[in-house]
Amino acid sequence: MQHLSRFLVRAQLAFACTSLAAITLACAAQARASDLSGNAAVTTDYVWRGSSQSSGDPAVQAGFKVTGESGLYASIWGSNVKFAPGSDASSEFDSTVGWGKSLNDDWALDVNVLRYQYPSTAVDLNWTELNGTVTYKGNTWASVGHSNEALGYDASGTYAQLGAKFPVNDAFRVEAAVAHYFLDDAVVAENGYTHGQVSAIWAFNAQAPGKHVELRVTAHATDSDAKAIFGDDYAGSRIEAALQASF
Repeated sequence: MQHLSRFLVRAQLAFACTSLAAITLACAAQARASDLSGNAAVTTDYVWRGSSQSSGDPAVQAGFKVTGESGLYASIWGSNVKFAPGSDASSEFDSTVGWGKSLNDDWALDVNVLRYQYPSTAVDLNWTELNGTVTYKGNTWASVGHSNEALGYDASGTYAQLGAKFPVNDAFRVEAAVAHYFLDDAVVAENGYTHGQVSAIWAFNAQAPGKHVELRVTAHATDSDAKAIFGDDYAGSRIEAALQASF
């Protein structure tokens, strides 16, 4: 059984990598020019939608994205993780295929399909989500994500977030967001949870588009329902500091 499990994991990884490579080539082929970008980060705590994905421990993360002139893009991103005992999860790889473009001077739209992969788990935690984000003047956004296999369960979940940026100058800004995760009873005992976050962000070499370093300090908070779902070690209030380089 262990050999079969390892074979299935490798097959899933191979399928994900092959699919991403094919889409990336298509993205490059359909455009006269394509843009390759990337990022790398270290953080004191990998926090996703209000809950820690690393049990409060530091995480190292990196990703790459190729974008065509039409707005079609494909990306892959990875991080170390540490879930509750029993899952044996130690890594996460997210593959995304989407389209994003400015609709006019004020409004922009992004839609994508995101695949969460956890190749090192003892149980199947992989799942897929459809996401959409509308941005107004680059500083205010509304996002919605939906999946019929939310958090790796055979049940639905819808995530909704409102956020805003408040630039102080070219090198410093504040960001704030509030969100609610609507979860089916079959996913968790609760119907979902609410969380919020406030970030102070310092950008270095901010004049170079797409090539800069950011120091981000974020205060996260969740409601009691999140604690009931994930436990006190993963939800609640926490401070996260991250250093990210974009290139």
